[in-house]
Amino acid sequence: MANKRNLKRNINLVCEELLAECMAASLYGTKETQESADAIIYAIIKLGNDFTHRVSHPEPGIDAKVYFKDLTDKFNAGIEELAEQINNLY
Repeated sequence: MANKRNLKRNINLVCEELLAECMAASLYGTKETQESADAIIYAIIKLGNDFTHRVSHPEPGIDAKVYFKDLTDKFNAGIEELAEQINNLY
């Protein structure tokens, strides 16, 4: 397991990359694309904040290795879903 600082940094880096991609799609798209992109941007920010908070405050009673493995799996699933939504904007 990586330390919490690196895990938070990786979460922020991935979210920043998705935000940049979504911003590019909204700038070069139509009005409907911009509205969809705004919703996706909000979802990216919410996902990043939620998982950063969950890294800082793990659930008591769960083994740390199991908890952080589950956390990264859920984060990756959320990121894949948002990336697919961004790809549908083009």
